[in-house]
Amino acid sequence: MKKQFHKSIMLLALFSAGYAFAQSQVLEGRVLDEKDNTPIEGVKVKVNDQEVTTDISGNYSLSLPPGTNYVITVTSNGYNKKEISEVIVKNDANTHLDIILDKPSTKEKQIEGVVIKSNARKETIASTIGLQRNAGVVSQVIGVEAIKRSPDRNTGEVLKRVSGVSLFDGKYIVVRGLSDRYNQAMLNGIQLSSTEPDRKTFSFDLFPANVIETLVINKTFIPEYSGEWGGGLIQVNTKDIPNKNFFNLQVGVGGNSITMGHEFHMQKGGKWDFLGIDDGTRKLPSSMPAKNAFSILDDADKTGIGKQYVKNLGYSSIGYPENLSLQLDGGFNTKVFGKDLGVIAVLNYSNNKRRTESKNRFFTINDELADTNFDYFTEKYQNDVILGGLLNLTLKLNNNNKISLKNIITNNTVNHMSFRTGKDFEFDPVNGTNIMAREIGFKETTFYNSTLNGTHKIDALGGLTFNWYGSFGILDQYIPLLQRLQYNQYPDMTGSPYLALISNGLSQKSGSVFYSTLSDYLYNAGGDVSKTFEMFGQKQTVKGGYLFQVKDRIYNSRPFSVRLEGYNQGLLSQPFETIFNPENFGTGGDQFTFDEIAGNQYRYIANTILNAGYLQFDNNFTPWLRAVWGLRVENFDQLVGSTKRSDDRFVNTRVTDFLPALNLTFKVTNNMNIRVAGSQTVVRPEFREVSPLAYYDFDLGATVIGNKFIQRTKITNADLRWEWYPRNGEILSVAGFYKNFKNPIELYFNQSGVGTSNTFNYLNVDKADAYGAELEFRKKLDFVSTFKNFTLGGNFALIKNRVTDEATNTDRPMQGQSPYTVNLSLQYDAEKTGWSSTVLFNVIGRRILYVGNDQVPPIWEAPRPLLDFQVAKKIWQNKGEIKLNVSDILNRHAKFYHDLNNNKKYDSADALAIDRVTGTNISLTLGYSF
Repeated sequence: MKKQFHKSIMLLALFSAGYAFAQSQVLEGRVLDEKDNTPIEGVKVKVNDQEVTTDISGNYSLSLPPGTNYVITVTSNGYNKKEISEVIVKNDANTHLDIILDKPSTKEKQIEGVVIKSNARKETIASTIGLQRNAGVVSQVIGVEAIKRSPDRNTGEVLKRVSGVSLFDGKYIVVRGLSDRYNQAMLNGIQLSSTEPDRKTFSFDLFPANVIETLVINKTFIPEYSGEWGGGLIQVNTKDIPNKNFFNLQVGVGGNSITMGHEFHMQKGGKWDFLGIDDGTRKLPSSMPAKNAFSILDDADKTGIGKQYVKNLGYSSIGYPENLSLQLDGGFNTKVFGKDLGVIAVLNYSNNKRRTESKNRFFTINDELADTNFDYFTEKYQNDVILGGLLNLTLKLNNNNKISLKNIITNNTVNHMSFRTGKDFEFDPVNGTNIMAREIGFKETTFYNSTLNGTHKIDALGGLTFNWYGSFGILDQYIPLLQRLQYNQYPDMTGSPYLALISNGLSQKSGSVFYSTLSDYLYNAGGDVSKTFEMFGQKQTVKGGYLFQVKDRIYNSRPFSVRLEGYNQGLLSQPFETIFNPENFGTGGDQFTFDEIAGNQYRYIANTILNAGYLQFDNNFTPWLRAVWGLRVENFDQLVGSTKRSDDRFVNTRVTDFLPALNLTFKVTNNMNIRVAGSQTVVRPEFREVSPLAYYDFDLGATVIGNKFIQRTKITNADLRWEWYPRNGEILSVAGFYKNFKNPIELYFNQSGVGTSNTFNYLNVDKADAYGAELEFRKKLDFVSTFKNFTLGGNFALIKNRVTDEATNTDRPMQGQSPYTVNLSLQYDAEKTGWSSTVLFNVIGRRILYVGNDQVPPIWEAPRPLLDFQVAKKIWQNKGEIKLNVSDILNRHAKFYHDLNNNKKYDSADALAIDRVTGTNISLTLGYSF
């Protein structure tokens, strides 16, 4: 172990030293087509006596002495020659300059020697505007220069600055008021699987900001990308070959307003908990057999195993629960057999502790009267640990051929302990029963993805471009121990004792000991071919591709329970810290025994096979009319539960979807567009939603159950948008959109659950329609000298959404859809002084958290305004940066309620189901670039 540690230190030292001595300054960027942002390969970029040629991705790079005023000459066959003046290379960092080339007009073709004059500032403006203005779809684009100038640490923080996009928990995205279920993530053109096994979502805090080339949020569909989304498609494109060696180090500390000042309670765990890795403290005993073998053991053998596994629910405390973060990232380029090799590596670690307070209530509701079934107050202490890394390797064989291997791995662990008090009216409907309960849990989730892809331009076939890729991904979730215990008070007994709620039955609510493993394996393979040619005197592109994807899941859970055949008040009255001591287990009627809850619904297998093909046309019919259109066909085969048709868990769904798309762009002026788009997309259920698994959720106080009959949602989309780009960094747009959801998936609250448990069930509703209007603006305030470094931005959306189902007479908003969203940002950026700051405000309208039924109205989430603040200062000759982040400054309570008086807002007449407060988060980070 010591040898491995010493080797790691040596490698890190060598790695750091390699960058510390890299001092050359670089002018780098891309050359793009003015029409459609496509990179132009083979462009000659010349400065003085240096000349380079752009590669297949349009990249160029020149090493130049800093501080000099340069003139760049850019030439390419079929494009106007361009001269760019006033180009100054920075002293302390790479200088990035994207260049836009346009084709000569008919009149310009008749004149020899036409040269387009520009300067560095104008070119930066043109390229920044062009990324979004010249896109073939309704989208928002964040370029490399904007990312470099921001103090954001990861992709999640960058996305917070995008108008119309809301981020929850710092990583889950909401677009146009639609929850994360309706959004999709792609990394370098490859669809990513969910980073959470129990929900359809992606955690955007995995990618460091400084390895991102561009970040694109598509709001309309085109056939070359996945058709499985309805809100937004978020494309993260990372850098391939760094133009200059770099190494960055960032450390941070922080805290939470309701966590600091309190002792932080933690379960007694193992020595590797600080890394988010269980050292075996919580693992199943080595003597534990498989489920079927365990079921035939006698009570003595089962109990003997149980007393080795079951833990007491005591805890340890720390006085100051600080948050820590560390990020190392670096990159270099070198020659291998005369070919360019680029390497980018990232190591990321964070350890955050947070305490939340919540009140949970369930009710029996008659008209506007609500009778309480239970009323709980819960303090949850949660330690979130993320340990991850990224390694990208790119080999450029020549300007026409490039191969990349891109890898990401992250281990995300949630280690929590919950303390609950309150009243339960299950046994005494009149007075209620005082209760106290605890839950301890440890959940370790590992996400890994590796992608090998190549890009090739084949001149022998007329410049045909061929892209291919293959990827492998793993999502592993490991819950070695999740344990619950509840005590009820008995006031009619002497001393009004609290006694553990353990009887001769098996329960997931109290006395429960839960173990599970989940493994997802994702395989992707595919490619595309594209050809660019001229017709009608304009550029045309045809593109076709194919994707083959396989996803496998193996899920196995072991729901154990402690029980007591007879009655032993002395045993049941022991405290959390000693009640499960080994001597309290035995086969006598007055001792605890241990068994497993039977049933095949606690394990399942699942598989999907997706075959997708598409044909797409990008046609410029005139200088002012462009159409990106085509068809994507997806054949989806899903198997869940079991491979045997005779098994009641068996579910097999086969669906072929034809997904057409049309995106029209009318170029009114160079800086103004009108866009019209229409398409069809789908959103498919996750394995968990289809599986028969019944899982008791301590936070909800209810059991969540899948539904084998659930169907995929098909979405029809229509968009109309006017957009104007007055100058660099400014936009004004007005848009309208329509979405029709066929068979949307929703989570219903069912109060007639099995036994004493309420349940939540996944169900389809017939259809939903959404109509929306959206206003977006971003305006520099330099028309007032005092505010010359300020930019004001915002996005406002109004959405009318109704779910209708004739069979159930349903007429209400769709679950998770907000009627409005408001995003406002005020940014300050003074490049000369090194100061930058951002204030963000976000609020979304009330939305349904859980759908109700005839007996119980839905649970609504009340609007909760969020205010975030960030300030950063460049230090140490711009090589260092210190940054202060304050998120959720207002710290408003999150309220979820039954709207009993139907007045569309929360007030005292309503039944408050959940009241949660999470506190204000504060962090201070220090970064340095070597």
